Amino acid sequence: MSGKRFGISYGSFNRALLTVLGMGPERSHVTVSDDTVTVRMGWAFRSDIPRSAVTSARLDDDKIWGWGVHGWGAKWLVNGSSSGVVRLDLDPAVPSKVGPFGVGLRVLRVSVEEPNALVAQLAADG
Repeated sequence: MSGKRFGISYGSFNRALLTVLGMGPERSHVTVSDDTVTVRMGWAFRSDIPRSAVTSARLDDDKIWGWGVHGWGAKWLVNGSSSGVVRLDLDPAVPSKVGPFGVGLRVLRVSVEEPNALVAQLAADG
């Protein structure tokens, strides 16, 4: 896939642990193309979000209580770090996968190495 690729951010302990669990940096990213935002965290999370479904992209400094892939219903957190989190609000809900399970994603919080650049990229015309 062509587009601008943003690495998922990791703390040093989480980088080692999540790599062993198949969710490390080599298998995890956010890629923004003209029409799609692709989010992957190894086997645990995957979503191909139409850019037209992204209603808001902003820095998110809400508390983080865990790392990996967490959530329920339509709101999910995909992270390897407690910092650099970007929140994407989506409408309509986007079919996504958490492990083998399908979810209708409406809010995605994702930690990235360049959060300001991701927000700016999503603000640019696709």
